[in-house]
Amino acid sequence: MDDLEIRAAVADDVPAIVGMLADDPLGARRESPDDLSPYLAALERLDADPNQHLVVAVREGRVVGTLQLTVVPGLSRRGATRSIIEAVRVHADERGSGLGSRLVEWAIDASRREGCQLVQLTSDNTRTDAHRFYERLGFTASHVGFKLPL
Repeated sequence: MDDLEIRAAVADDVPAIVGMLADDPLGARRESPDDLSPYLAALERLDADPNQHLVVAVREGRVVGTLQLTVVPGLSRRGATRSIIEAVRVHADERGSGLGSRLVEWAIDASRREGCQLVQLTSDNTRTDAHRFYERLGFTASHVGFKLPL
């Protein structure tokens, strides 16, 4: 895995990122790779916010993984800053290679550099393999998450 580069995502990466987001039963229902305009607009918003880090993992010039890291300052926990890991995806032909671990480890290290005291994430209830993956990395299923579609 020494040939792996983790870097900030750019507009040219968006088709590959959206392809990975759509490449599972949940993503296939909510993503639209045929129209990239909302994703490109979202990338512009992310780029303008210093607390947002959308990254890609690149091997031999090909995007093979992605995640978003958000840094959230707060008052609770004595004014602790936390980070949130979202949208972790690994290209289908790279799954099981350790790439997902490398991406999450990158996010944890970046969180430390940003002064975060806590890293958190959510995972859909149906993604039991992902739950085992996060637990192997030291995460604890300590809370119940709720969402309200708007």
